[in-house]
Amino acid sequence: MDRIEKRDGLIKMWMREAAGLLKASFHEKLEIQEKTSRTDLVTNMDKTIELFLYEKISAAFPDERIMGEETIGHDITDLKGIVWIVDPIDGTLNFIKQQSNFAIMIGVYENGEGRLGYIYDVMHDEMFWAIKGKGAFCNGKRLKKIEDIPLAEGLVAISHRLIAADEDEARKIGKASSGLRMVGSAGLETALVASGKLVAYIAPSLAPWDIAAGKIIAEEVGLVYRQLNGQSINLLKNNAVIVATPFTYQEIMANFSVGQL
Repeated sequence: MDRIEKRDGLIKMWMREAAGLLKASFHEKLEIQEKTSRTDLVTNMDKTIELFLYEKISAAFPDERIMGEETIGHDITDLKGIVWIVDPIDGTLNFIKQQSNFAIMIGVYENGEGRLGYIYDVMHDEMFWAIKGKGAFCNGKRLKKIEDIPLAEGLVAISHRLIAADEDEARKIGKASSGLRMVGSAGLETALVASGKLVAYIAPSLAPWDIAAGKIIAEEVGLVYRQLNGQSINLLKNNAVIVATPFTYQEIMANFSVGQL
């Protein structure tokens, strides 16, 4: 991939510009629609930000493909060449109801391998990012390699979908940890694991745009990011996922029936 530094600078600039559009939208009436349920919503701003990023990427890198959450690139069936995977608002419910705890996410992959990953916590102005092989950062500070601590000594995030379903294994994992936390944004919860504030995040169904950026960041600090059945992530479909410290990952996979979640 040519000119990593150029791409890095452009991505950060575009994401900050997109964040400005999101903040400005708080003064306007949102257009809100249900996608699959009352808890799976999309707004006019999800579509606006996706189009904004699509136009920026396409103008700068016209020969590269883009997969977005809302409408763009859903016909992509392989990861050959360079593919951008974009989530315009990760945590749309939070965006609507809290005006906080949501993120813009971009992952850049080359022949299926993650090269650059970005999670921008808009309201806290925290840019988590990583370049493959060069480490992960939050704003200007390099993230340390994670401390490989066990489940009992750390906090865990488990998707509300598992809690709402009253899954026994999810509750057992929560009890075995030091405590359960929930943010409502896959990207921000992954960032919390990457920054050492959680030892694991578990979700039953994440789409490629929920995963792409965070996977690159997580692996740069030594985390395991895999499907709950133990297989590698497939960025062409939804995945049940776990991102965790290696010790916690092995403990959860050995002692809990997470493959059934």
